[in-house]
Amino acid sequence: MDDKTLKTLEFDKIASMLSAKAVSAMAKEMASGMRPMTNLRDITEAQNETSEAAAMILKKDAPPLGGLKNIAPSLRRASAGGALSIEEALYIGDFSRVCRKVKQYAKEVIGDTDGYETLSPLFFAVSPTTALEKEIDRCIVSDSEIADDASAALRDVRRAIRAANDKIKEQLNVIIRSQAYKNMIQDNVITIRNGRYCIPVKSERRDSFPGLTHDQSATGATVFIEPMSVVKLNNELKELAARESAEITKVLRKISEEVALNFDVLSSNLELLTALDFSFAKGALSVDMRASRPRFNENGFINIKKGRHPLLDGDSVVPTDIYVGGGFTTLLITGPNTGGKTVSLKTLGLFSIMGQAGLHIPAFDDSELSVFDRIFADIGDEQSIEQNLSTFSSHISNIVNILQCLTPNSLALLDELGAGTDPTEGAAIAVAILRYLRERKVIAAVTTHYSELKLYALSADGVENAACEFDVATLRPTYKLLIGVPGKSNAFAIARRLGLPESIIDMAKETLSREDAKFEDILADMEIDRKALETEREKAESYRLETERIKAELDRRESALAARRDKILLEAKEEAERITRIAAQEADALMKQYQKAMREDELKLMELARGALREKSALMSEDLGKARTPCRAVINPPKSLKKGDRVFIHSLARGGIVVSPPDEGGEALITVGIMKMKAKLSDMSLDDSEENVSVNAASLSRGLKAVKSSNISPETDLRGLTVSEALEKAGKYIDDAWMSSLSRVTIIHGKGTGALRKAISSMLKGHSQVKSFRPGEYGEGESGVTVVELEK
Repeated sequence: MDDKTLKTLEFDKIASMLSAKAVSAMAKEMASGMRPMTNLRDITEAQNETSEAAAMILKKDAPPLGGLKNIAPSLRRASAGGALSIEEALYIGDFSRVCRKVKQYAKEVIGDTDGYETLSPLFFAVSPTTALEKEIDRCIVSDSEIADDASAALRDVRRAIRAANDKIKEQLNVIIRSQAYKNMIQDNVITIRNGRYCIPVKSERRDSFPGLTHDQSATGATVFIEPMSVVKLNNELKELAARESAEITKVLRKISEEVALNFDVLSSNLELLTALDFSFAKGALSVDMRASRPRFNENGFINIKKGRHPLLDGDSVVPTDIYVGGGFTTLLITGPNTGGKTVSLKTLGLFSIMGQAGLHIPAFDDSELSVFDRIFADIGDEQSIEQNLSTFSSHISNIVNILQCLTPNSLALLDELGAGTDPTEGAAIAVAILRYLRERKVIAAVTTHYSELKLYALSADGVENAACEFDVATLRPTYKLLIGVPGKSNAFAIARRLGLPESIIDMAKETLSREDAKFEDILADMEIDRKALETEREKAESYRLETERIKAELDRRESALAARRDKILLEAKEEAERITRIAAQEADALMKQYQKAMREDELKLMELARGALREKSALMSEDLGKARTPCRAVINPPKSLKKGDRVFIHSLARGGIVVSPPDEGGEALITVGIMKMKAKLSDMSLDDSEENVSVNAASLSRGLKAVKSSNISPETDLRGLTVSEALEKAGKYIDDAWMSSLSRVTIIHGKGTGALRKAISSMLKGHSQVKSFRPGEYGEGESGVTVVELEK
C-alpha cells in the first residue's frame, strides 16, 4: 500500500486516533507506523488481538500500564557496565512495578480460562522482577534523591552533614546577634553563595568584617562574606558533600549491576508490554467506535453492513450498506453532489485498510472484507478536509499510474471518473476504463454523473449501478446507498427548488437529446416504483414485526399460564402433604394419650382426647374446605336391613356395608374396611353420609380391641428374618397383642447363635407394654422362644 493512498483515504487520521489510545511512546510509534497487511494469517492474528483486548476492556477495563516507558537505552548502558542516573533507575523501578501489576491483571481477568488464546501467552510470558523493584524502591525516594538508608555509609555521611550544617548555623547566628557586628550586617539572615554559608554585609564595612568575600548584590550595596570562624567548617562540609556524592554513585552502580543481571528479562518484558499496549490501544479504539470484527475472504467479496465512516460524527452519520464482488466486480455510484458518493467510496477503501491493519470497523457484526494486495484511490473530493480539487490532467495521471500497477487482487476506487473535460469525450474515456477493469476482473468502485456510464452499467455484465438517495422536497441527501438502482443528478429539480425560472429550465430540457430525456424519465419512473416498493416493504416488515410481537406475547402468556398452573399444582400438593403430616402427628399424639389413659385414668384422659380430636378435626375441615358429617349422638336401630345397605356401628364409631341381613339373634354380617364382623341391630343406624367421625374414643378402643382379638395369634415366628426385620415385626406384634388385651405371648426366634435372642431381649427391656419376659421352659421351646408377659 503506498502512502498516497493511505493519506487519500485518511488512514493517517485513524492512526493518530489509535496513537492517542496507547500509553507508551513505543506503542504510539507502532500505531503511527501501522500499515495494512496482505497475509490472511497475519491479519487474523492481529484481529484476534483486537477482539480479545476489547473483550478484556469491557470485562475489567484495560491493564494498568501507567509508568511504561522506553527503558531500552538504560538497559543497554547498564549491560555495558555504565552507571544509571537516579531518574533512569526510578524509571526501571516503575517498569518493574508495571510488570507485576500486569501479571496480577492477567490472573484476575484470564485466570484458567481458554478464551484469550492470542493475548494469554503475552501476559503469562511477562516475568516480574520483584526483588529489583523492592531494591530500587528502598534506595530511591524521588527522581532527584537517594534514601538515607540506601547504604550504611551514606547514612553516616548524611548524619555528619546535618551536624556540620547545624554547627555552622549556630556560629553564624552568634555573629548576627553580636553587638560588635550589628552596624556592619545588612540583614540578619544566613545565605549560601557558591555552596558556602555567608552573611550579607554592608559594602562600606567590608574591610572591617573578617572573612572571605564570595559575591555582591546587583546594586553593590551588599557583599556576601564568609566569616573566618566558619571557613574550616565550610571546608569540612564540602568534603562531606563529596563523600556523599561518592556514596550515591556506589548505590547507583550497585543498582545498575542488578539491572544488568536482569537485562534479558527486562528486555523481553519491554517487548511484551509494548505489544500489549498496542493491542489494547486497538481494543480501546474498537470500543470507542462501537466497532465489530469483520470476516475475511480471498475472493474479492466485500459486504459492509450499516457501515459508519469513523471520521464523521458518530451521532449524525447515516449507516450505509455497501457490497461488491459477488455477482459483479464493478460498482458504479451515481447521484447529486454532496449526496454521499465520495463518502461511500472512502468508507469502502478505509474499511478495507483498517481491517487489513488488524483494526475493527464501525459496522454491524458479520460484515465481510476481502484481502487485497494493493488498494488504489483517485479521489478529488470538494467536500474533503484537504479541499483537493484535481484537474482532468491530474486525474488521468493518477489513473495511468493505477492501471500500470494493478494486479488481479487489487481494489480500485475512482471518484468522478472522466470529469473535468468535454463530457462526451470524458464519458467515452470513462466507459473504456470501466471495460478495462471489468475484463481483468479487478474489484472497483466508481462515482460519476455521466448517463452514458449508467447505460453501460445496465447493459454490461459484472457492472452494477448504485444511487445515493436524494430528497428533492428538502433538497437534502439521505446518504442512503441504493445498490441496483441508477441515480439521477436531479439538476432540474434542484434548480427549480432554488428559484431558477421555469422558462430557463424548459429551454434546458429542450437541449437534451430525446434519448437522454427518455432515459431520465425512465430513471424517474424507476425511482417512483422503488419508493413505492420501499413503502410496501416497510409495511410488510412492520406487519412481520407486529406478527412476531403478537406471537411472542402469546408465547409469553402461554408460558405464564403454564407456570401458574404448575405453581397451583405444586401449592396444592404441598398443602395436601401438610394436611397429611398434621393428621399423622395428631393421630400419633392421640394414640399416645390413649395408651397413657389406659394406664392411668382412662375415662378422664380419653374424654380430653376426644375433645382435642374434635377441635383438630374441625380445623382440618376448614383447611380442606370440606364439610364434615355431624356426630351421631342418638342411636336409631334400623327396622330392616338388606344386603348392600350402609350402616354406622356406634361401638366402633365406623361405617360399614351389610353383607347379609340380620339372623334370628339380631346380628348382621357387616364389612368394615377390610374386615368382616357381626354387629347387633341395637348398635347400628342407617348411614347416608360419605365419612364417619369418631364420637367416643373409649368405644373406638373397645372396637379396635374386639377386632384385634379375633385376628391376633398368641405367638409369632421370627425365624429366617434378619435382626432388623425381626425387631420390626416383634415390635409391631407386641403392640397388636397389647391392643388385643392378650396377657401372654410367645416369640419364636430359634436357637442358632443366640444373636437374635439377645436383640429381642434388648428390645423387650425398653418396651412400655412389656411387664416381664423369660426364656421358654421344657415343653415351650426352651431357649428357642421367649415368653412375654404384657401390661394390663
